[in-house]
Formats: sequence, C-alpha cells, structure tokens
Amino acid sequence: MPQPRITRDDVTSMVGARQELGEEMEPAVVDAFLDRVEAAIDARAAERRQPGDAGAGSGERLALAIVSLGTGVPITAIAADGGGALGVIAAWLGIAGVNFAYGRKRG
Repeated sequence: MPQPRITRDDVTSMVGARQELGEEMEPAVVDAFLDRVEAAIDARAAERRQPGDAGAGSGERLALAIVSLGTGVPITAIAADGGGALGVIAAWLGIAGVNFAYGRKRG
C-alpha cells in the first residue's frame, strides 16, 4: 500500500527520475507520481470519514421529512380534488418515492 502522504523527498525523487530517464519516459514517471498523489488523497479522505458519522445527514433527513409533510397536505387536497382517491395515492407514492430515493442515495 502506498504511503498516505507525499513528502518533499517524493517530489524531489520524481523530478530527479524525470530528468534522469529523459523525455521518452516522462509520461510514465508523471503518471506513476499522479497515481501516488491520488492514493494519498484517497487515504486522507478515508481517514476523515468516520464509521460513526452515520447521523451526519440526519438533519437533512429531518428537513426532508418536514418539507414532505408540509407540502403533502396541500398536494393531498389538490390531488383529491382533481383525481379522487387515486390522485391522493399517486401523490403520496411520489412523496414517498422522493424520500426513498434520497435515503438510498445517502445510505
């Protein structure tokens, strides 16, 4: 596994290898270095993500639930007036679908 941090020595080594190997090997040297940088970024991002942060989006979920209920009341009235019971069912299936899709995206 690559080192999680890129040091000044790593950059110096890459520049030295690039100069020593010449122009024809430059793309390979640069690509290898960029792979290390990407791995270091991924490692740092993984360090910042904590498994116990499952409640981090709970405020967003609560807001979506409140908005869903708040808009559900007038939507129900409009759907009942225009489509009867079938309209109400369709409206609430749509609201539930939005909440379900958001939950799966965040999950």
